[in-house]
Amino acid sequence: MDAKTSHEERSARDRHVPVLLERCVNLLEPALSGQRPVVIDATLGMGGHTEHLLQRFPALTVIGIDRDAQAHRLAGERLKRFGDRFQPEHAVYDQIPEIVRRRGLQGVDGVLFDLGVSSFQLDERERGFAYSFDAPLDMRMNVDDDLTAEVVVNEYDANHLRRILRNWGEEKFAGRIVQSLVEVRQDHRIVSTGELVEIIKKAVPAAAQRHSGHPAKRTFQALRIEVNHELEALEAAIPAALNSLTLGGRVVAMSYHSLEDKIVKRGMTALAVSTAPKGFPVELEEHRPEVKILTRGVENPTDEEIDNNPRAASARLRAAERIRESRTAS
Repeated sequence: MDAKTSHEERSARDRHVPVLLERCVNLLEPALSGQRPVVIDATLGMGGHTEHLLQRFPALTVIGIDRDAQAHRLAGERLKRFGDRFQPEHAVYDQIPEIVRRRGLQGVDGVLFDLGVSSFQLDERERGFAYSFDAPLDMRMNVDDDLTAEVVVNEYDANHLRRILRNWGEEKFAGRIVQSLVEVRQDHRIVSTGELVEIIKKAVPAAAQRHSGHPAKRTFQALRIEVNHELEALEAAIPAALNSLTLGGRVVAMSYHSLEDKIVKRGMTALAVSTAPKGFPVELEEHRPEVKILTRGVENPTDEEIDNNPRAASARLRAAERIRESRTAS
Protein backbone atom coordinates (compact mmCIF):
# COMPACT_ATOMS: atom_id res chain seq x y z
CA MET A 1 0.00 0.00 0.00
CA ASP A 2 1.59 3.30 -1.05
CA ALA A 3 1.50 6.43 1.10
CA LYS A 4 -1.26 8.08 -0.93
CA THR A 5 -3.53 5.02 -0.77
CA SER A 6 -2.90 4.58 2.94
CA HIS A 7 -3.75 8.23 3.56
CA GLU A 8 -6.95 7.99 1.48
CA GLU A 9 -8.09 4.88 3.35
CA ARG A 10 -7.47 6.52 6.73
CA SER A 11 -9.16 9.68 5.46
CA ALA A 12 -12.24 7.73 4.41
CA ARG A 13 -12.49 6.23 7.89
CA ASP A 14 -11.90 9.54 9.66
CA ARG A 15 -14.30 11.55 7.52
CA HIS A 16 -17.21 9.14 7.48
CA VAL A 17 -19.24 8.43 10.61
CA PRO A 18 -22.14 6.29 9.33
CA VAL A 19 -25.55 7.75 10.13
CA LEU A 20 -27.75 5.79 12.59
CA LEU A 21 -25.36 2.86 12.22
CA GLU A 22 -26.49 0.65 15.12
CA ARG A 23 -30.18 1.19 14.42
CA CYS A 24 -29.78 0.27 10.76
CA VAL A 25 -27.73 -2.84 11.55
CA ASN A 26 -30.15 -3.95 14.27
CA LEU A 27 -33.07 -3.63 11.85
CA LEU A 28 -31.27 -5.73 9.25
CA GLU A 29 -29.95 -8.35 11.69
CA PRO A 30 -33.05 -10.65 11.89
CA ALA A 31 -32.87 -11.12 8.11
CA LEU A 32 -29.20 -12.19 8.16
CA SER A 33 -29.45 -15.51 10.00
CA GLY A 34 -29.04 -17.71 6.93
CA GLN A 35 -25.86 -19.54 5.96
CA ARG A 36 -24.80 -17.11 3.22
CA PRO A 37 -26.85 -13.91 3.53
CA VAL A 38 -26.53 -11.13 0.94
CA VAL A 39 -27.18 -7.44 1.52
CA ILE A 40 -27.19 -4.66 -1.06
CA ASP A 41 -25.76 -1.37 0.19
CA ALA A 42 -27.56 0.76 -2.38
CA THR A 43 -25.64 3.92 -1.47
CA LEU A 44 -22.10 2.73 -0.79
CA GLY A 45 -20.41 6.10 -0.31
CA MET A 46 -17.21 5.62 1.67
CA GLY A 47 -18.32 2.19 2.84
CA GLY A 48 -18.94 2.83 6.53
CA HIS A 49 -22.20 0.90 6.81
CA THR A 50 -20.83 -1.93 4.66
CA GLU A 51 -17.66 -2.19 6.74
CA HIS A 52 -19.65 -2.56 9.95
CA LEU A 53 -21.99 -5.16 8.43
CA LEU A 54 -19.10 -7.27 7.13
CA GLN A 55 -17.35 -7.11 10.50
CA ARG A 56 -20.46 -8.05 12.45
CA PHE A 57 -21.72 -10.87 10.21
CA PRO A 58 -18.81 -13.12 9.13
CA ALA A 59 -20.89 -15.10 6.58
CA LEU A 60 -22.33 -11.98 4.93
CA THR A 61 -21.68 -10.76 1.39
CA VAL A 62 -22.42 -7.10 0.60
CA ILE A 63 -23.01 -5.78 -2.92
CA GLY A 64 -22.08 -2.10 -2.85
CA ILE A 65 -23.83 0.15 -5.37
CA ASP A 66 -22.69 3.69 -6.14
CA ARG A 67 -22.66 5.80 -9.29
CA ASP A 68 -19.59 7.73 -8.09
CA ALA A 69 -16.25 6.30 -9.22
CA GLN A 70 -14.43 8.16 -6.45
CA ALA A 71 -16.67 6.50 -3.87
CA HIS A 72 -15.73 3.11 -5.26
CA ARG A 73 -12.04 3.93 -5.10
CA LEU A 74 -12.21 5.08 -1.46
CA ALA A 75 -14.57 2.33 -0.32
CA GLY A 76 -12.63 -0.28 -2.25
CA GLU A 77 -9.45 0.51 -0.33
CA ARG A 78 -11.33 0.53 2.94
CA LEU A 79 -13.04 -2.82 2.29
CA LYS A 80 -10.46 -4.83 0.35
CA ARG A 81 -9.50 -6.82 3.44
CA PHE A 82 -12.90 -8.55 3.19
CA GLY A 83 -12.01 -10.07 -0.19
CA ASP A 84 -14.92 -11.19 -2.33
CA ARG A 85 -17.37 -10.74 0.54
CA PHE A 86 -17.52 -7.13 -0.75
CA GLN A 87 -18.68 -6.90 -4.36
CA PRO A 88 -18.81 -3.40 -5.92
CA GLU A 89 -21.28 -2.29 -8.57
CA HIS A 90 -20.84 1.00 -10.48
CA ALA A 91 -24.55 1.70 -10.97
CA VAL A 92 -27.58 3.64 -9.73
CA TYR A 93 -29.87 2.05 -7.16
CA ASP A 94 -32.84 1.78 -9.50
CA GLN A 95 -30.78 -0.92 -11.27
CA ILE A 96 -31.11 -3.36 -8.32
CA PRO A 97 -33.27 -5.90 -10.24
CA GLU A 98 -30.74 -6.12 -13.09
CA ILE A 99 -27.87 -6.56 -10.64
CA VAL A 100 -29.69 -9.33 -8.77
CA ARG A 101 -30.54 -11.14 -12.02
CA ARG A 102 -27.05 -10.76 -13.48
CA ARG A 103 -25.52 -12.28 -10.38
CA GLY A 104 -27.86 -15.27 -10.57
CA LEU A 105 -29.50 -14.53 -7.21
CA GLN A 106 -33.07 -15.52 -6.37
CA GLY A 107 -33.23 -12.51 -4.08
CA VAL A 108 -31.31 -10.70 -1.37
CA ASP A 109 -31.76 -10.65 2.39
CA GLY A 110 -31.45 -6.91 2.92
CA VAL A 111 -31.17 -3.57 1.16
CA LEU A 112 -29.85 -0.43 2.83
CA PHE A 113 -30.40 3.10 1.50
CA ASP A 114 -28.56 6.12 2.94
CA LEU A 115 -29.97 8.73 0.58
CA GLY A 116 -28.89 12.18 -0.52
CA VAL A 117 -25.40 13.56 -0.95
CA SER A 118 -22.64 11.70 0.89
CA SER A 119 -20.15 13.14 3.36
CA PHE A 120 -17.17 12.92 1.05
CA GLN A 121 -19.07 14.56 -1.82
CA LEU A 122 -19.87 17.50 0.44
CA ASP A 123 -16.29 17.68 1.65
CA GLU A 124 -14.66 17.54 -1.79
CA ARG A 125 -14.73 21.21 -2.74
CA GLU A 126 -14.23 20.72 -6.46
CA ARG A 127 -17.45 18.68 -6.69
CA GLY A 128 -19.56 21.81 -6.09
CA PHE A 129 -22.15 20.23 -3.77
CA ALA A 130 -21.57 22.56 -0.81
CA TYR A 131 -22.66 26.17 -0.53
CA SER A 132 -19.96 26.82 2.09
CA PHE A 133 -17.06 26.63 -0.43
CA ASP A 134 -16.40 28.43 -3.70
CA ALA A 135 -16.10 25.75 -6.37
CA PRO A 136 -17.13 24.96 -9.95
CA LEU A 137 -20.89 24.56 -10.43
CA ASP A 138 -20.86 20.82 -10.96
CA MET A 139 -22.89 18.63 -8.50
CA ARG A 140 -22.60 15.42 -10.57
CA MET A 141 -22.54 12.23 -8.53
CA ASN A 142 -21.24 10.47 -11.64
CA VAL A 143 -18.62 12.70 -13.24
CA ASP A 144 -19.13 10.92 -16.57
CA ASP A 145 -22.65 12.35 -16.88
CA ASP A 146 -23.12 15.37 -19.15
CA LEU A 147 -25.57 17.46 -17.14
CA THR A 148 -24.04 19.81 -14.53
CA ALA A 149 -25.45 22.48 -12.25
CA GLU A 150 -23.74 25.06 -14.45
CA VAL A 151 -25.82 23.90 -17.42
CA VAL A 152 -29.03 23.99 -15.38
CA VAL A 153 -28.38 27.49 -13.99
CA ASN A 154 -27.30 29.03 -17.29
CA GLU A 155 -29.28 27.20 -19.96
CA TYR A 156 -32.66 26.21 -18.51
CA ASP A 157 -35.42 28.70 -19.24
CA ALA A 158 -36.83 30.73 -16.36
CA ASN A 159 -40.07 28.76 -16.03
CA HIS A 160 -38.22 25.46 -15.88
CA LEU A 161 -35.80 26.82 -13.28
CA ARG A 162 -38.67 28.09 -11.11
CA ARG A 163 -40.36 24.68 -11.20
CA ILE A 164 -37.13 22.97 -10.16
CA LEU A 165 -36.54 25.30 -7.22
CA ARG A 166 -40.17 25.04 -6.08
CA ASN A 167 -40.62 21.31 -6.60
CA TRP A 168 -37.19 19.91 -5.71
CA GLY A 169 -36.08 22.58 -3.22
CA GLU A 170 -39.45 23.67 -1.79
CA GLU A 171 -38.05 27.19 -2.15
CA LYS A 172 -40.73 29.82 -1.57
CA PHE A 173 -38.54 32.57 -3.02
CA ALA A 174 -37.95 30.65 -6.25
CA GLY A 175 -39.36 33.46 -8.38
CA ARG A 176 -37.07 36.10 -6.93
CA ILE A 177 -34.01 33.85 -7.13
CA VAL A 178 -34.65 32.89 -10.75
CA GLN A 179 -35.27 36.50 -11.76
CA SER A 180 -31.87 37.43 -10.31
CA LEU A 181 -30.18 34.48 -12.02
CA VAL A 182 -31.65 35.44 -15.39
CA GLU A 183 -30.48 39.04 -15.00
CA VAL A 184 -26.94 37.99 -14.13
CA ARG A 185 -26.58 35.35 -16.85
CA GLN A 186 -27.60 37.90 -19.49
CA ASP A 187 -24.31 39.63 -18.66
CA HIS A 188 -22.06 36.58 -18.11
CA ARG A 189 -22.16 32.86 -17.46
CA ILE A 190 -22.45 31.80 -13.80
CA VAL A 191 -19.75 29.19 -13.24
CA SER A 192 -19.03 29.04 -9.48
CA THR A 193 -20.91 28.10 -6.34
CA GLY A 194 -19.60 31.26 -4.66
CA GLU A 195 -21.24 33.55 -7.20
CA LEU A 196 -24.46 31.53 -7.09
CA VAL A 197 -24.59 31.89 -3.29
CA GLU A 198 -24.12 35.66 -3.53
CA ILE A 199 -26.91 35.97 -6.10
CA ILE A 200 -29.24 33.96 -3.85
CA LYS A 201 -28.34 36.03 -0.79
CA LYS A 202 -29.25 39.23 -2.61
CA ALA A 203 -32.55 37.76 -3.81
CA VAL A 204 -33.81 36.30 -0.52
CA PRO A 205 -35.22 38.82 2.00
CA ALA A 206 -32.96 39.48 4.98
CA ALA A 207 -35.70 38.53 7.47
CA ALA A 208 -36.04 35.08 5.89
CA GLN A 209 -32.28 34.60 6.02
CA ARG A 210 -32.27 35.23 9.77
CA HIS A 211 -34.88 32.59 10.52
CA SER A 212 -34.64 29.89 7.84
CA GLY A 213 -31.03 28.73 7.81
CA HIS A 214 -28.64 29.29 4.94
CA PRO A 215 -30.49 30.98 2.06
CA ALA A 216 -28.81 28.79 -0.57
CA LYS A 217 -29.64 25.44 1.05
CA ARG A 218 -32.88 24.75 -0.82
CA THR A 219 -31.58 25.95 -4.19
CA PHE A 220 -28.51 23.72 -3.92
CA GLN A 221 -30.73 20.78 -2.98
CA ALA A 222 -32.96 21.41 -5.99
CA LEU A 223 -30.04 21.69 -8.42
CA ARG A 224 -28.41 18.51 -7.08
CA ILE A 225 -31.66 16.55 -7.42
CA GLU A 226 -32.14 17.81 -10.99
CA VAL A 227 -28.57 17.11 -12.08
CA ASN A 228 -28.61 13.55 -10.73
CA HIS A 229 -32.28 12.67 -11.40
CA GLU A 230 -32.40 11.52 -7.79
CA LEU A 231 -36.14 11.40 -7.18
CA GLU A 232 -36.96 9.59 -10.43
CA ALA A 233 -34.39 6.94 -9.55
CA LEU A 234 -35.72 6.65 -5.99
CA GLU A 235 -39.33 6.26 -7.19
CA ALA A 236 -38.23 3.14 -9.06
CA ALA A 237 -35.69 1.94 -6.50
CA ILE A 238 -37.92 1.45 -3.44
CA PRO A 239 -40.39 -1.00 -5.02
CA ALA A 240 -37.49 -2.62 -6.91
CA ALA A 241 -35.64 -3.21 -3.64
CA LEU A 242 -38.73 -4.58 -1.88
CA ASN A 243 -39.48 -6.91 -4.80
CA SER A 244 -35.88 -8.17 -4.76
CA LEU A 245 -36.12 -9.44 -1.19
CA THR A 246 -36.34 -13.05 -0.13
CA LEU A 247 -39.04 -13.95 2.41
CA GLY A 248 -38.04 -12.32 5.69
CA GLY A 249 -35.73 -9.92 3.90
CA ARG A 250 -35.68 -6.27 4.95
CA VAL A 251 -35.26 -2.82 3.41
CA VAL A 252 -33.93 -0.04 5.62
CA ALA A 253 -33.98 3.50 4.22
CA MET A 254 -32.67 6.78 5.59
CA SER A 255 -33.77 9.99 3.92
CA TYR A 256 -32.84 13.57 4.68
CA HIS A 257 -35.68 15.73 3.39
CA SER A 258 -39.42 15.44 2.98
CA LEU A 259 -39.36 14.71 -0.75
CA GLU A 260 -37.21 11.59 -0.27
CA ASP A 261 -39.17 10.49 2.78
CA LYS A 262 -42.52 10.74 0.99
CA ILE A 263 -41.24 8.50 -1.81
CA VAL A 264 -39.88 5.93 0.67
CA LYS A 265 -43.12 5.97 2.66
CA ARG A 266 -45.29 5.64 -0.45
CA GLY A 267 -43.21 2.78 -1.85
CA MET A 268 -43.32 0.80 1.38
CA THR A 269 -46.97 1.50 2.16
CA ALA A 270 -48.12 0.41 -1.30
CA LEU A 271 -47.02 -3.16 -0.55
CA ALA A 272 -48.06 -3.13 3.11
CA VAL A 273 -51.83 -2.93 2.53
CA SER A 274 -54.40 -5.39 1.28
CA THR A 275 -55.35 -5.12 -2.39
CA ALA A 276 -58.75 -6.78 -1.89
CA PRO A 277 -61.52 -4.79 -3.62
CA LYS A 278 -63.63 -2.68 -1.28
CA GLY A 279 -66.48 -4.76 0.11
CA PHE A 280 -64.89 -8.04 -1.00
CA PRO A 281 -66.13 -10.66 1.52
CA VAL A 282 -62.89 -12.67 1.77
CA GLU A 283 -59.27 -11.57 1.55
CA LEU A 284 -57.64 -13.98 -0.89
CA GLU A 285 -53.98 -14.94 -0.60
CA GLU A 286 -53.07 -12.74 -3.57
CA HIS A 287 -54.66 -9.75 -1.86
CA ARG A 288 -52.68 -10.02 1.38
CA PRO A 289 -49.97 -7.42 2.12
CA GLU A 290 -46.54 -8.35 0.84
CA VAL A 291 -44.52 -6.41 3.39
CA LYS A 292 -44.78 -5.41 7.03
CA ILE A 293 -43.72 -1.94 8.16
CA LEU A 294 -41.15 -2.29 10.95
CA THR A 295 -40.87 1.32 12.09
CA ARG A 296 -43.61 3.24 13.87
CA GLY A 297 -44.12 6.00 11.37
CA VAL A 298 -40.85 7.73 10.62
CA GLU A 299 -38.08 7.43 13.21
CA ASN A 300 -35.78 10.36 13.93
CA PRO A 301 -32.30 10.42 15.48
CA THR A 302 -31.86 10.76 19.22
CA ASP A 303 -29.91 13.64 20.75
CA GLU A 304 -27.05 11.22 21.39
CA GLU A 305 -26.98 10.11 17.75
CA ILE A 306 -26.89 13.73 16.62
CA ASP A 307 -24.07 14.49 19.07
CA ASN A 308 -22.10 11.55 17.65
CA ASN A 309 -22.74 12.68 14.07
CA PRO A 310 -24.27 16.13 13.42
CA ARG A 311 -25.10 15.10 9.84
CA ALA A 312 -27.69 12.72 11.30
CA ALA A 313 -29.82 15.65 12.50
CA SER A 314 -32.22 15.60 9.53
CA ALA A 315 -32.26 11.81 9.05
CA ARG A 316 -35.61 10.02 8.77
CA LEU A 317 -35.60 6.24 9.09
CA ARG A 318 -38.12 3.73 7.72
CA ALA A 319 -37.92 -0.06 7.36
CA ALA A 320 -40.06 -2.88 5.98
CA GLU A 321 -39.90 -6.69 5.88
CA ARG A 322 -41.12 -9.00 3.11
CA ILE A 323 -43.74 -11.35 4.55
CA ARG A 324 -44.96 -13.13 1.42
CA GLU A 325 -43.88 -13.67 -2.17
CA SER A 326 -43.91 -10.70 -4.51
CA ARG A 327 -46.94 -10.28 -6.80
CA THR A 328 -44.46 -9.39 -9.55
CA ALA A 329 -42.38 -12.55 -9.08
CA SER A 330 -42.37 -14.77 -12.12
